[in-house]
Amino acid sequence: MNKHDFPQIHFYDQDFVDIYNKTWSWVSSFWLNPKTGEQDTEGLFIYPENDKRIINQFESIFSSFFLVYSNRNFDVCRNIDYFYARQEPNGAIRCKYDVTTDQPVIDAANPDGLGLPLFAWAEFNLYHKSANKRRIKEVIPYLQKYMTWLDTSFKQENGLYAVPAAVSTMVNAPRKNVVYPVDFNACMAINASYMSALGDILNDKDLSFQYKRMYFSIKTRINSLMWDNDTGFYYDLDANQKQLPAKTIAAYWTMLAEIPNADKADCLVAHLNDPKSFGTEHPFPCISADNPKFSEDGNGYCGSVIPAFNFMVIKGLEKYAQYELARECAIRHLYYVLEALMPNENKEPGDLWEAYLPNKEGHAKPSKLPDGQIFPRKRYLITAALSTIALMIENVIGLSISLPRKTVDWIIPNLEIMGIENLSLKRNLITILSNKSNRGWEIQMESEKLYYFTINILDQKKKTLPIPSGKCSMLIDKL
Repeated sequence: MNKHDFPQIHFYDQDFVDIYNKTWSWVSSFWLNPKTGEQDTEGLFIYPENDKRIINQFESIFSSFFLVYSNRNFDVCRNIDYFYARQEPNGAIRCKYDVTTDQPVIDAANPDGLGLPLFAWAEFNLYHKSANKRRIKEVIPYLQKYMTWLDTSFKQENGLYAVPAAVSTMVNAPRKNVVYPVDFNACMAINASYMSALGDILNDKDLSFQYKRMYFSIKTRINSLMWDNDTGFYYDLDANQKQLPAKTIAAYWTMLAEIPNADKADCLVAHLNDPKSFGTEHPFPCISADNPKFSEDGNGYCGSVIPAFNFMVIKGLEKYAQYELARECAIRHLYYVLEALMPNENKEPGDLWEAYLPNKEGHAKPSKLPDGQIFPRKRYLITAALSTIALMIENVIGLSISLPRKTVDWIIPNLEIMGIENLSLKRNLITILSNKSNRGWEIQMESEKLYYFTINILDQKKKTLPIPSGKCSMLIDKL
């Protein structure tokens, strides 16, 4: 495969374009035959290590958010479908499987093999990038059984869910004594919210209402028990429902779940801008910079910047229309990712990494996590490509696409030379480019079918127009 098999991006900083193209050129190396380990685009998307091939729920869900832009060169559903196929009669789906044996991989810190429950979030995004309504009908039974298992097995009398902190993947973060993790509970709310949305797509009012009620129940409990007014933050709870003092990135799952009201969201955003909290030079560290355990070297999840969590925070900012901050943070993050691609002072070649330093260039310093994992992993595309592909398209360029609605929204803070070329929307290839000509700034478009295009130049103008098939252009000044 070459770069012309994928959507091509245009941006005034060529380094951003180069890292985007380089990422796509690497992705095919991680599609492996589960039994032989040989490269196979019909296989599974896996990061191989120590001769083991482990498929991970967290990684499989997150990777779907950039694989949707592969112009269908890769099967974005295959990893997720692997988990549905392993569902147990009681509804359980474990977070890791050894694909050579198809057996779950369980460790002592997470004896039930729980993962963050985000399948419905991924399915909602897949629907809007593929318009495959039949798929929703097929997967809803798996999702319902899974949510019932979580609800009956882990929900406590206070309405919150008690699970091990290790479920969050932040295995060495300072979360000792946590019984009710804020991230798992917020993810239950996210999944319930998107289950309700999937019910709406199927026009199943009972399904939609059931999960909407569940969502509001969890939201109410999180706001009443986990929010602290004095510090303006959400916290984990211990066995006695007392808030634990550590501020962690886990709290920002609540924004993706739309749990905080506008005032609470403003407090959370203030922490993102505060250098003593999460406003480090390279946004956003796993724990706040004022935590005694915070490490400038990253030290696993005690200060490292993790692309998957940055993606989560930025998508949460979008929920509160914080588009400018979301874009600014995405660009800052990408500049640090770019720096780590360059050779370091020892002339060692750079690469994409699982984690980065919070206040200077480079990847997080190597360390061994409590579960034995060597950290950070090199060329960890499974989540690093969220930054170089998904954030690049959605936040740096600013495109939001929905096939079922036949809409493309373009949110841009200012006029720059940028856009996307040959993006496949099912059976429709589209191109959208902004350029400066002697007539002024214009947007050039090409499409095989009609769609509705909304351009939103922040604080200036917003317009929705039907775009016919063929080529056309529009002058910004005439909008």
